Amino acid sequence: MVHQTHTTFHKGSHKPLTTAHLAHTMALLRLNSEELKQKIESELASNPALEFIEERRCPTCGRKLSQNLSCSQCSSANGSHAGDPIVFVSPPEQMSYGSVGGRDDFFSDNEFSAQTEDLPTYILRQIATELQERQRPIATHILTSLDDDGFLLIPHSEISIYHHVELSQVQEVITLIQHADPVGVGSSGVIEAMSIQLSTLGSSVPFPEATRRIVAEGMKLLSKRKYTELGKIIGIPTSQVKLIAEFIGSNLNPYPGRSHWGNTRHHTSAGPPTYKRPDVIIRKQDDSDDSRLIVEILWPIRGILRVNPLFKKAVKNAPKEKSIQWKQDIEQANLLVKCLGQRYHTMVRLMERLANVQRDFILHGDLKILPITRAKLADELGVHEATISRAVSGKNVQLPSRKIIPIARFFDRSLHIRTELKLIIAEEPAPLSDAKIAVQLAKRGYNLARRTVAKYRSMEGILPAHLRHRIEN
Repeated sequence: MVHQTHTTFHKGSHKPLTTAHLAHTMALLRLNSEELKQKIESELASNPALEFIEERRCPTCGRKLSQNLSCSQCSSANGSHAGDPIVFVSPPEQMSYGSVGGRDDFFSDNEFSAQTEDLPTYILRQIATELQERQRPIATHILTSLDDDGFLLIPHSEISIYHHVELSQVQEVITLIQHADPVGVGSSGVIEAMSIQLSTLGSSVPFPEATRRIVAEGMKLLSKRKYTELGKIIGIPTSQVKLIAEFIGSNLNPYPGRSHWGNTRHHTSAGPPTYKRPDVIIRKQDDSDDSRLIVEILWPIRGILRVNPLFKKAVKNAPKEKSIQWKQDIEQANLLVKCLGQRYHTMVRLMERLANVQRDFILHGDLKILPITRAKLADELGVHEATISRAVSGKNVQLPSRKIIPIARFFDRSLHIRTELKLIIAEEPAPLSDAKIAVQLAKRGYNLARRTVAKYRSMEGILPAHLRHRIEN
């Protein structure tokens, strides 16, 4: 791609990046679109050499865009084969939410086009395609009963009685809500919310041994930083307790209603938190079964960045005492523009590959996910595994069904098995033990140990057989 003075992007180079360039790119890559927007605004406020041009231009190549049109150059730059996804960076005005067949009576297009939305609407939008008609009023009741922290403090039996349904039906909806983003909403309190988050991490983010037990039994001591005392109770060294405390602080959110999971946005005095658009939108080009996928990666500002050309001219005639600082400002502005280009080049390559590999999962749901690791994808793209981890971290994608999931879900190697497990339990004539579920899974081609079945059942928030039996009775 030819460099233009107004463009924000440069085509990825095969030359090694400088240390400063690499470090800055990796730092930007870790940010989601909302955090990146705040970073850009901060740089604009502090660096006079950086200029914002508020025009409808393609964030990738800088070409001017017609109203409601994507850049013809960049949207056709990839996906050269007929079935390949079309992946490009999209300005905020272009974000395509589209309608979901058969759901327009449940959500209006206006609700989806809002810049922000409240927590109940945000979660309903995610789980809408999984709710049956009879479950919708139950979901609405639950979500409008949440407190500011995202907890459901009213008894489940009260909801069951109000809607004249079995308790198991209420708990089924609660489980859907608890596993939407932010994970843990609808829980009874901090411990349940964090336990669900821990289970949802699954194999995608390895966590230290004894973490589950500390969450379940030791949060009071952990909050007071009584690591030695907690270590004696759990039976692990103080150093291990400190590692677990650090992991919990970085990966779990005790109050999920206050923020996105993994992307803390605290309450402000201005009012309750709102929930932003996803970082990536995936939609179908048309309604056919073999339709191409359109993948839009959000560019967070309504315009482009460049180094101010007038500022660059002014440096030549600047007094010596100002010239040094101004040159540093120009270097920093150039670095930001180049690193943003590298960030989005990486995101485009990542999402293009994921959309190819996980097409069936994107279109048809959890049963169709293919096991893939970050390491394998990094090898295919010729980057370090840490680069993939940063690109995935804390970012969400909206699927054609409008469901919003973490991009990390694409790497969940047990999701299809857990989905089969849920189907087996949903169809069980009487509660099956974990051993019997293992037998049923084996018939479907998944040979698992009983303890692995128990782990996957726990990750999905499903009770053991004896407790499911009590509920049914």
